[in-house]
Amino acid sequence: MPTYRDQAIVLRAYKLGEADRIVTLLTRSNGKVRAVARGVRRTSSRIGGRLEPFSHVDVQFARGRTLDVVAQVEALHAYGAPLAASYQRFTAGEVMVETADRLVAEEGAPAPRQFRLLLGALHALSQGTNDGVRPAPMILDSYLLRALATAGYTPVLDGCARCGAAGQHAWFSPSAGGMVCDDCRAGATARPSLAAWRLLGELMGGDWSATRDADPATQHEVDGLVAAFVNWHLEHALRSLPLLDRSLEQSVGVSPGAEGSMAEEATPDVVR
Repeated sequence: MPTYRDQAIVLRAYKLGEADRIVTLLTRSNGKVRAVARGVRRTSSRIGGRLEPFSHVDVQFARGRTLDVVAQVEALHAYGAPLAASYQRFTAGEVMVETADRLVAEEGAPAPRQFRLLLGALHALSQGTNDGVRPAPMILDSYLLRALATAGYTPVLDGCARCGAAGQHAWFSPSAGGMVCDDCRAGATARPSLAAWRLLGELMGGDWSATRDADPATQHEVDGLVAAFVNWHLEHALRSLPLLDRSLEQSVGVSPGAEGSMAEEATPDVVR
């Protein structure tokens, strides 16, 4: 069978038969791939632990008639361990991989930007509460805004999303696609604070250093706006989003390998 090799992030896995799994991966060059990993549920399997959700791997696939087959796997970064040390960061990661799975709907269609965004977000999320690392909900909000923008759902933050009137307006409408003026306000709308508008723009633009002064109340306000925007523009609400813990995080363990060579490659796609 012909083979191909690619870097990938494991999004989810399902049991198949007595010892196999069907694994869904987001690859760097081949988009979303669903493949059979044979024998990985046996205790003797050498690659089963490398195909857990959140894992960044180098994979060789063999092309099959319906599903491709995982032929070889090399682990690059195992983000599952540091995320599992914190319920908040683990559930934030679940929202990320579910979002990526939903946004990259067509299998085999290259989505390099979505791959880089997810890889950078998982890397930032795995850093725990080290100095300079933002709260998990803030990292998630930045990822969601930028992932949806990449998929064509860019929130309008510099004018009215309905009539196009330029300038700062008071209202935020998920159904309209962002900021709306008084005349175009209709349906469910919110009136964000100036600080919330500013933080939305900073997260959307990836201006990570500018988010340092955001207070918890503003972060919580933005969390709600982003959640409403995401749930409106996706066909179905994210199942993992209601499970996210948005309280202030106290502490989290970080694996020794969470930092390192990947910082320069992945982090700029979500944080700067």
